Amino acid sequence: METQSCVEVKNEWGIVAARQAGRTLSKEIGFGSVDQARITTAISELARNIYLYAQRGEICLELIEAPSKTGMVKGIQVIAKDQGPGISDIRQVMVDGFTTSSGMGAGLPGVKRLMDEFSIDSEVGEGTVITTTKWLR
Repeated sequence: METQSCVEVKNEWGIVAARQAGRTLSKEIGFGSVDQARITTAISELARNIYLYAQRGEICLELIEAPSKTGMVKGIQVIAKDQGPGISDIRQVMVDGFTTSSGMGAGLPGVKRLMDEFSIDSEVGEGTVITTTKWLR
């Protein structure tokens, strides 16, 4: 049941398309409007980071399932991938208020708070992959 769809991010329209795809999938899975907004906000932040720092990349969305105490639980996994400059100091970018652009600095710490699971893998000169998951409760 795991199908992945990806949206290319290379301009502002890619950010919009990724947001719309995330909202549509989260609604189809059965997330309420508050969680749909959280997921959409996280996708927007990840897509904007791709556009600002790597110039191009993709946001991939996937319906996932995992066993729980009460049966199977559904979720949405969001993977942001780019071949940009990478992040030299992951700890620094995970500090609230840190920003390298004119943004508010909610950035990656904000994404981590909005979602249930968060991981980041980045290599300088190679790019970054950020994987986040929100579970339907």
